[in-house]
Amino acid sequence: MALVSTQYGPVRGTDADVLSFKGIPYAARPVGPNRFEPPQPPEPWTSPRDATAYGATAPQTEAGELGALVPRRVIPGDDYLNLNVWTPSLAGRAPVMVFIHGGSFTSGSGALSVYDGSRFARDGVVLVTINYRLGADGFLWFGDGTPNLGLLDQIAALKWVRDNIAAFGGDPGNVTVFGESAGAMSVCTLLAMPSAEGLFHRAIAESGAAHNTIGPETALIVGAKLAIALGTEPTREAIADVPIDRLLAVQDELGRQATKARAKKWGDVARTLLPFSPVVDGELLPAPPIDRIRSGAGADVDLMIGTNSEEARLFLIPTGAAAKISTPLLYAAAGLRFGLPIGGVRHYRANRRGSTPGEVLAAIMTDAYYRMPALWLAEAHPGTYVYEFGWQSPACNGTLGACHVVELPFVFDNLDDASTATMLGSAPPQHLADLVHKTWVDFAKTGNPGWPAYTTDNRVSRHFATASGTTTDPHPEERTSWPTPARNQSLLARDLR
Repeated sequence: MALVSTQYGPVRGTDADVLSFKGIPYAARPVGPNRFEPPQPPEPWTSPRDATAYGATAPQTEAGELGALVPRRVIPGDDYLNLNVWTPSLAGRAPVMVFIHGGSFTSGSGALSVYDGSRFARDGVVLVTINYRLGADGFLWFGDGTPNLGLLDQIAALKWVRDNIAAFGGDPGNVTVFGESAGAMSVCTLLAMPSAEGLFHRAIAESGAAHNTIGPETALIVGAKLAIALGTEPTREAIADVPIDRLLAVQDELGRQATKARAKKWGDVARTLLPFSPVVDGELLPAPPIDRIRSGAGADVDLMIGTNSEEARLFLIPTGAAAKISTPLLYAAAGLRFGLPIGGVRHYRANRRGSTPGEVLAAIMTDAYYRMPALWLAEAHPGTYVYEFGWQSPACNGTLGACHVVELPFVFDNLDDASTATMLGSAPPQHLADLVHKTWVDFAKTGNPGWPAYTTDNRVSRHFATASGTTTDPHPEERTSWPTPARNQSLLARDLR
């Protein structure tokens, strides 16, 4: 057993090939008077606290229809604002990486086995995974009180890292924050938050960018819809009286409704598809993250951002939605939902001859929601490195492709984790995991992943697949088909009138 003293008390972890410490509280239990309030310091302790097993996870429902591909882990308990640390040694000053999980801001945790940080520690990195408040508890706002509590939890965890990680052998002056999906959106939002300045020095965003926030008016719309569905008043106090199981069930139902949302009734959710997400409140988050970054916020932070080649197939193929898409519906969905002109749809079809309309829509949705926002962010943040993960999963008879979340076992070098078998098949390429994992480690150590930064002059990116290499502006005719972000916003504004 290994013993480490933190600012709140000693913790006892596991001493195996690497050292690990799990379930360490970085903030007080977010229940009772602490619920819907900014994170508070945990109660100090004096006796060594057992840190050999994962702690509680944020309240969420069990995995739904995609559970076989994207599992969840639910551990009951109120003390869920905790984190986990893997380290090669308690001595030294190793680079630190802090992972923020995804899950649409309503699910996920740092306790998934695929996020085990042992291979990062093996390679000289102190790896930290965190939990934060989700759904209504983390992102509901009625215009009063403190918004963005889930983001404030993430900032509290980063402050804990700043103040305590040296005791675990980490360098608080070299912290890389990275995340996937909603975790990547969190990373990019943190880049834009004044209260997060100086807490991290490098950032990696996997399958998420700086365009997934909502405005105060939309926050009120979401709050009203939640209250009506629960049959209660639109206040945090009233929501707090609702049994948690019912609250979680209604949250999930709002999430399903949001996938078909129109701006007139849902505001910004029609664009983000996420009813619970960071709110541009004007103070904690002074402006949309992409605008803040374009104006220089986070310019001193090294940034790597990327997407998977076929992200949206995860949502359209296993559910059977892709098979229901006809050619007329393809054009209608591309234009009304994503703002892609008819000529752009034709480019996508021409580049994918033999593909079904549903497969073409998946490509359009991938670019609308993931790839184009990543490129727009790379254009806004100088010195950004861009990648694309293109290895195609054999799942769903080979139709799942390089879908959302498929890169995670490669990043963590955990291809042997049992929870990934359904997604990855029986023989995922270890050489690709070696390369991807090393790239993330190299970036954390040096700020340079090994290829040129992206600019509008070169548009260089790294393509990770069975045969990897550097690419330059793949499918430029598709990229240039998309309206600018400002144009997309104006379309939404018109729809709201």
